[in-house]
Amino acid sequence: MLPCYVVLDLETTGANPVSDRVTEIAAVRIEGGREVARWSTLVNPAISIPPFIQNLTGIHNAMVADAPRFEQAATRLLEVLEGAVLVAHTVRFDHGFLKNEFERLQIDLRVKTLCTVRLSRKLYPQYRGHGLDAIMQRHGLYTAERHRAMGDVDMVLAWLRQATQEFGAETLQARASELLGSASSVPSQLETPIKSIPDTPGVYLFFGEGPLPLYVGKSVKMRSRVMSHFQADHSVGREMRIAQEIRTVQWRETAGELGALLLESRLVKEMQPVYNRQLRRLNSLCAWRLSADPRARPLLTLVSTDELDSRDLDSLFGPYRSKRQALDALRNLAAERALCPQALGLESGKGRCFAQQIGQCQGVCCGLETPERHHLRLQVALAAQRLQAWPFPGKVGIREYDARTDRTDIHVFEHWCHLATVHDEAELEQALQTHSPLAFDLDSYRVLVKRLLAPGAAMRGLIRL
Repeated sequence: MLPCYVVLDLETTGANPVSDRVTEIAAVRIEGGREVARWSTLVNPAISIPPFIQNLTGIHNAMVADAPRFEQAATRLLEVLEGAVLVAHTVRFDHGFLKNEFERLQIDLRVKTLCTVRLSRKLYPQYRGHGLDAIMQRHGLYTAERHRAMGDVDMVLAWLRQATQEFGAETLQARASELLGSASSVPSQLETPIKSIPDTPGVYLFFGEGPLPLYVGKSVKMRSRVMSHFQADHSVGREMRIAQEIRTVQWRETAGELGALLLESRLVKEMQPVYNRQLRRLNSLCAWRLSADPRARPLLTLVSTDELDSRDLDSLFGPYRSKRQALDALRNLAAERALCPQALGLESGKGRCFAQQIGQCQGVCCGLETPERHHLRLQVALAAQRLQAWPFPGKVGIREYDARTDRTDIHVFEHWCHLATVHDEAELEQALQTHSPLAFDLDSYRVLVKRLLAPGAAMRGLIRL
C-alpha cells in the first residue's frame, strides 16, 4: 500500500485525549509489503478504568497494575514509528491520544497519518458504513479479540490484504497517496467536502445524526476556521467530541464580520447547539436602575430585560446574567468603594449598618455622610457599568461589502436592537416600514458598542436612516 507504514491501535480509558489515558498499544510495521515488526503491550494508565470500558475491552484495573507506564513504553513505540506513516482506523482518535501522551513527556510527535476509514470510503463509496465492525461483516472477517489492540490491528491488516487482491496494489497505493496529500485531519465520517466550504465571511453549522446542530460558529474565513477545529481536536476535549460526532457541515455566507457575529448569535439562541455555551442563554438578563433621589431607599432596583425600554438604557447599570450575579457584583462594589449596604438595599434595618461599625462604610446610614455625597460616589463607582445611550436620533444601517462575492449586507438597528439584515433598497424600505417590538439582546449590544463607540472604532459603512 505504502513503502513503509505502521498499522496501530490503542485501547484507552475513554474518548477524551486530554483527560483519558492509554491502556494498550499494538503496532505492526510493514516495509515493502512485508511485516518486519510486531509489538504490543498493556499500559498502566495511572487512573481507574471505567466499568463500561472494562466490559468493552476486557482490560480491567488488575491487568494493568504491573504494566509499564506510557513513558516506559514510549521509546519502543517511537522506534516502531520511525520513518513510517501511522495507519489506523479513525486515525485522528489514536493520533490524538499519542500526541497528548507524548506532549506530557515534552516530546512533539511528528508523523504522517492515514485513516483506513477514509480509505474504505474511497474504495467502497457504494457502502454507508465504514467502521471496523461494518468492514468485518462486509468482508467476512472475524476475530475473537475485537476491542483488543492487536486483534483490531489484525483485522485492519486482513482487510488491506483483501482490498489489495480486489483492486490491485497500484490502485491501493494511489488511493492511499491521495489521502496522504489531502487534509488528513478531516474526520473520516465527514460527508461534506471541505473544498466546498467557501473561505468567505459567514456562519458554519456542524451537524451529527440529529436534526439540530452540534455547534454553530462564525469566521471571516469559514473553510479555514472549520479546518482549525479538526486540527486542534487532539488537545481540546470539546473539539474531539465534535470530530467524533460530526457528519455534515452547512454554512450561510455574510458580507463581513459584523453580519457573521449577528447571525451566529441569533442561530445559537434559536437552535441551542449542544457545544455552544457563551451565546446559548436567551434574554434572561437584569440590570440595576439607580434612583435620581439621593434619599431613596433602596437606591438601586433590579429590573429584568423584560421590563427594559431600550430607549432608557443610560439610566441602567449592568447587565447581568442572573440576579445572583448582579447581587455579587454590587456587594463587591460596596466593599471596594465603602458604600452603604443599607442604602443600596443589600442589608435591612435602620441606623448604623454593619459595614459602618467595622469601618467599611462612610456613614450615610447614620448621618456621617450626606445622601448627596454618597449618591455621587455611587454614580462614580457604577460609571464603568453604565449601559450606553443610543447615540443616534433614530434608525441606522451599517453596510458591509465583500468584493470577492460581490455581496452587500445592510444591518438595520434602532436603540441597540438588530431589526433586520437586507441586501437591496427594496428590502431596506420594507424593513424601515415594519414596526416590531424592540428586543434587547446583550450580545448584539456588545457587538455594536465595540463597533460604534470603542476608541478608534470604525464608523465606515454607517447610514443614517
